[in-house]
Formats: sequence, structure tokens, C-alpha cells
Amino acid sequence: MIALYIFLVLTAFIALILAKKILQLKKGKKLADAQVAGMKISKLASPGTVKALSILPLIDYYTDNADLKTEPGVSYLVSADATNILLDVGFNKKKEHPSPLLQNMKTLGISESDLDMIFISHPHLDHLGGMTEQKEKTFSFSKGPVSLPNIPVYSPVKISASRWNPGPETKVITDPAVLKEGIVSIGVIPRFLFLMGHTLENALAINVEGKGIVLVIGCGHQTIERIIERTRALFDEPIYAIIGGLHYPVHGGRIMIGPINIQRLVGSDRPPWVSIRESDVQSAIAAIKSVSPKIVALSPHDSSDWCIDQFKQAFGDTYVDVKVGQKIVI
Repeated sequence: MIALYIFLVLTAFIALILAKKILQLKKGKKLADAQVAGMKISKLASPGTVKALSILPLIDYYTDNADLKTEPGVSYLVSADATNILLDVGFNKKKEHPSPLLQNMKTLGISESDLDMIFISHPHLDHLGGMTEQKEKTFSFSKGPVSLPNIPVYSPVKISASRWNPGPETKVITDPAVLKEGIVSIGVIPRFLFLMGHTLENALAINVEGKGIVLVIGCGHQTIERIIERTRALFDEPIYAIIGGLHYPVHGGRIMIGPINIQRLVGSDRPPWVSIRESDVQSAIAAIKSVSPKIVALSPHDSSDWCIDQFKQAFGDTYVDVKVGQKIVI
């Protein structure tokens, strides 16, 4: 009898929490959609161009090099002419020092002093350096001392350098902005996610001379449909490449809690029993095909092998694998 009573109390408690979360989701989604609808985006008058561009994954889920570390996080070295941009700082799930990011940088011959800019796509643990960083609104290269140069750090929300890598001051950017000749932040696109709440995510757009816009995306919580819409509103140039995370953990996920695919739950603005579906992947593929990019490269850190196979089938020779240590040259 006591066991039944405890079960009923727990069931009622869980139902109450779920009802509260669903109500928050409904209100939050309405607000985020209204914010997106109310944004006035104008063409960038003179974004400039770069002549050369490469994207080197330093942290992601797969690699062909046994000397490199992998994890369900993101950090990419974006080299635009002479400017080296670090997009996100990975996960460091095991709280190591040196972190997987630092170990991979050393293996690949990259020093912190080589960096000219840090660009944080959004404030989630797999992009900031861990759960502690997400809670404390900081970013960390590792769980031990790291000497960073005094370089600009751009973020869609207010965060600070952690005690492990003090120094750089974060500049909050929410509107589209030219960060340097040919290097553009497309501006935040808000979305309210189940469990994660109100999420502001940004993405980089690099204007490559004679080719067009190369999009480098952290997680794609904004949805690729809205990212494409924003990019076309900002630029006259065509979209040449789409590279990075789009968050489609369908038929599998990279972060599991027992049998629960936690990435599928947290990455949607729909209730958990609906969440992310096969139809969302097909919608993304259709949206990307509509702009006919020459390169499509999907991050495996938050998209399943099933999803990657769908992209490979859809884009054929246009598709490029995202693997740690494997440079994508534009």
C-alpha cells in the first residue's frame, strides 16, 4: 500500500513538472516566433570578401586519425585569409586537463597564440567547455591554466572567460555585423527549446571572393530554413557552402542517458513525444537544395548516422564529411 502511494505521488509530481514545462514551451515558442517575425534585416552594404578559406574541425564526434580525440561537441578553426577564428571550444565532458581541444590543437600544431578571434555560437555545454561553464556563463579551453591572447570574443549572450583562461573580454553581438573584411556574424535567431529554454544562436558567414557565402554553424538550433532566409536577406551573393551542426539526432543520438536520446529532447521547440522527426530532416534537405550549395558538410556531434546517410544520399559528391583533423578547403 505504501509503495502504491509513493508511486502515485511520484507520478503526480512528474506530471505536474511536465505540465509546467509544456506551458513554458508554449509561451516561449510564441515569444521567440514573435521576436523572429519582428526583426528587420537589411542587406549588408559592404561586407567585403576573403580570398582563401578553410575550416579545420578541432572537436567533433568522428576522426580518421587515431592520435586525435573526439567527443559530442564542437570547435572549428576557421582560417579566413590571415585571420584565425575559433568557433566554440568543445565539450570536455570528462573535465580533463589538457582537454581534448588542447590535445588536438597540440597534435595538429596549433597554438592558442595563433588565434585572432573567438566566436561562440550559443551558450550550451558542448560549445562552452562543459556543464559548469553553461551554468556559470563562462567558456573554458580546459580544466587547467591556459594562456590566451587578448583577442576579441564574440557571443550572442553575456559570458566571460573562465578562471582557467582569463583575459579576453566578451563582446555581445545580437545584430548582423561585419567582424572583419569578409567575415560576418549573421545575427541571432531566437528559438525556445524544450528543457533548454530561450536559446539565442549565431552563425558565421564568410564571403569568399568569386564563390559566395560559406556558412559555419554551431548547432543549427535556429533551423537551417531560418539561417538560409537570414543569409539571403543579408547578402546578394549565393550560398556556396553550409558547414556544421544542424541538430538532427533522429534514430540515434550522441548523448544518451540510459535508453533516452537526450539530444532529441532538448533540441526541439515541440513536446518530447513529438520532438525531432524524419520529416524535419527531409525539410532541411529540401531547404538546402533550394540554394544549390557546392559544399554541404554536416557535423556528426548532434546528428545521427541515419541523418548523415540521408544527407549523403541527397547531396552526393557535394557532401563532405566533418571529421576532426580533416580540413575543408573552400
